[in-house]
Amino acid sequence: MKKRRITLRRPSIINVIVLFLFCAIILKVCYISLASKVDGIDIKKFADNRNTQEDILYAKRGTIYDVNGEVLAQSVNSYTIIAYLSESRTEDPKKPKHVVDKEYTAQVLSEHLGIEKEQILKQLNKDKYQVEFGTKGKNLSELKKSEIEALDLPGIDFIVSTKRFYKMGSFASYIIGYAKNNDDGKIIGEMGIEESYNKKLEGTNGKKIYQKDLYGYQIPNTPSITEDPIDGQNIYLTIDNNIQIIVEKAVKNLINEREVEWVTFSVMDANTGAIVASASSPTFNPNELDTISSYLNPLISYQYEPGSTMKTFSFLAALEEGIYDGSKTFESGKIEVADVTIRDFNNKGWGIINFDTGFAYSSNVAATNLGLQLGVSKLKTFYQKAGFGQKVGIELPGEVNGKLSFTYKSELANASFGQGITTTPIQNLQAYSILTNNGTMIKPYLIDHITDNEGKVIYKGKRTVVRDVASSKNIKYMNTLLHNVVYEGLSDYWQPKNVSLIGKTGTAQIADPKGGYQHGEYDYIKSFAGIFPEENPKYIIYVSAKKMVGTTKDLANCVTKAVEEIANYANINYKTEEEKITTKVVKLDSYTNKNTEKTVENLKNQGLEPIVIGYGDKIIDQSPDKNVKVIKGEKVFLLTNKKPYLMPNTYRLTSSEVVSLAKMLNLKYEINGYGKVDSVSIPEGAEIKPEDVLVINLVNE
Repeated sequence: MKKRRITLRRPSIINVIVLFLFCAIILKVCYISLASKVDGIDIKKFADNRNTQEDILYAKRGTIYDVNGEVLAQSVNSYTIIAYLSESRTEDPKKPKHVVDKEYTAQVLSEHLGIEKEQILKQLNKDKYQVEFGTKGKNLSELKKSEIEALDLPGIDFIVSTKRFYKMGSFASYIIGYAKNNDDGKIIGEMGIEESYNKKLEGTNGKKIYQKDLYGYQIPNTPSITEDPIDGQNIYLTIDNNIQIIVEKAVKNLINEREVEWVTFSVMDANTGAIVASASSPTFNPNELDTISSYLNPLISYQYEPGSTMKTFSFLAALEEGIYDGSKTFESGKIEVADVTIRDFNNKGWGIINFDTGFAYSSNVAATNLGLQLGVSKLKTFYQKAGFGQKVGIELPGEVNGKLSFTYKSELANASFGQGITTTPIQNLQAYSILTNNGTMIKPYLIDHITDNEGKVIYKGKRTVVRDVASSKNIKYMNTLLHNVVYEGLSDYWQPKNVSLIGKTGTAQIADPKGGYQHGEYDYIKSFAGIFPEENPKYIIYVSAKKMVGTTKDLANCVTKAVEEIANYANINYKTEEEKITTKVVKLDSYTNKNTEKTVENLKNQGLEPIVIGYGDKIIDQSPDKNVKVIKGEKVFLLTNKKPYLMPNTYRLTSSEVVSLAKMLNLKYEINGYGKVDSVSIPEGAEIKPEDVLVINLVNE
C-alpha cells in the first residue's frame, strides 16, 4: 500500500492576522462580561437602564384669584398650528392627511392667523415633513383652534402645550406679575405674586418609570412605578376686582386726558391693611410680554420725594413731642434757614396765620418751624417709627427702602415738608393707617388666603400690628387737620359728592440727576393721601402722578370720581338713594356665535355701547373678551361673520379702545401723540383690509 505524504505548509500572514483579531475579540468579550466598568461606564447600570423609561408627570400650576374668587391667572392649554407636507401621510386619497391645496390653505390661514398669505405659502412650499408658522402660529387659544378646525383643512394639525393665561389682561398686572415657559417647558414666575410665590404655585412634579420596547412604548404586562404629581397651591389675593376696575378706569382716564410720565393709584383697607386695588400707568398685559416697558412695580419700587403729604407726620411728630400749638401764629411766605431761603408754594404766603391754618394751606414755613423745634434726631426717629426708610415687607419681590438722610438744618427744613427724602407708595399707605387705627400702624398685605390642591385653606392673611406710633388724642387732632385741608383749605377740589374724604395733598420737585431740581413747568410729582369715610374710615388711598401736564384740579377730578364710585360700590355713601352716583360694573359674557341683533340689545340694556363691525347675523369675535369687567358707558366691539368690515367712527375713542379694535381686526398699528383719537389713517366707512396699517393720531383735550 502506498503511503500518503503529508506536507506541512507555513501559515500565510493573512491567516495570522485573522487569528489574532479573533482571539482579541474573544478576550474583549470575556473582559466585558467580567468587568464592572468599561471605559468609565457602569455596564450593569447601563444594561438595567437601556430599556427603562422615566416620564415626568407635570403638576398643574396653582390659580390666582381675587378676593371674590374671580380667576386672575390660570394655566390653560395653548396650541401651535402645524402643517403636514409629506404625501406619505396619506393612505386614502379621499381622506388626505397632508396639505393638498397650498394656495387655498395659505389664503384661509392668512385670514385667521393674521399672517401674510405669501409668508404662509413660503412655508407650505418647503421640502419638509411638517412646518410651523412662526410666532403668530403659536400660543393659540382654544377658541382659535376650534375656529381653524372648523375649516376642515387637510394636513393642518395642532401641538398642545400649557401656558399661563391672564384673562383680564393688564388688570393689576404689577401685583399679579407674570409667569412664562422656560426652555424645558416649565412655567416659571418672573414678576409679582407669580414670582414671590412661585414654589407654592408650581407644585411638585411626579414621574412614571416603566420598561419600554424598541418603539418607546411600555411593554405590556410589565410593572411600572408611578409617583403622582402634587398640583400647585391656589392663591386668593386681597384685590377686589370691582374696586380695581374703578381705579384702573380712573388711571386710564387721566392718562387719556393729560400727558403724564407715570401714575400710581392704590387703595387699602383702613382697618386691616389689605390692599384692595393697585393700578398704575404705564402698565402691561402679561399675555403679551413685549408690552412691558418697566419691571419696577410702582407700588413698592418707585421711590421719590413725597412732598407735602409728609407734613402729616412732621406735624404729628410735633404733637407727640408736646410742642405743637395750633393757635400759635407765625409769619408765612418765607423763612431763612442757615444759608437757604424756604418759601411757601405761592412764594408770598398769607401773612400772619396760625399753625392749624398753615397745615390747611400746606405752608412749608409752618412745617419748617416745627422741624427746627423738633431737631434732626426727633424728626428722623418719628419718621422711622412711622415706617419710612425701611421695607414694609409686603408679599412682593423688588421692594425698596426709600431714603431718610438729613443732617444739617437746611436738610431738616426740607425733610419737614417732604423734600430731600424718598418714600414709596406702600410706605405712605402703611403710615396713614396710623390715622385710622388710633395711633397703631398696620402692615399692608396682599394674600387673603391660600388653599392646597384639594381646596383646604392652609394659610389665612390677617391684620398685623406693626407698632404703636401715636396717642389716640393726637390722632383725633391730626384727623381734624386733614379734614380742614379738604373742607377749609384753599380749594374744594377734593370733596366727593357722596362721601366724606379727608387727606393731604403733595407737590414735590423732581431731583435732577446732575444735582438740584428740575425747573420745567410740569417737573413735579403731584400726590394725594386720603381716608374715607371720615366718620368711620373704611379705605386709605394714595395716588401720585409724575410730570402731569395739568393742574391739581385735574388730578382731584380723577381721584374724587373714583372715590365716589368706590363708596357707592361698598355702600358707604351718605347721600339719599336719589342722590347716589350710580356705578355699574358689568361682567361681559361670551357673545361668540350669538345673534348680532340680540347681543346689541343686551349690551345696551346693560348700559354699554356696542359697536358692530360687519353685516353678519352672528358674532365671531369681541373686544373686550368674555369675563372682563367693564364700567357702564364703555364700548364693546363686535365682529360679525359677514364682510365687508368697515372702519367705525373712532373720533374721541381712548387709545386703549382703538388699540383693542385694531387687535381684534388683526391690524398692525402705529400711535402718534397722547390723549384721545383725533384721526386715523383708515377713514370712517372705508373697507378694512388685512394688509392695512392703522395709524392712530391722538390729541390731548
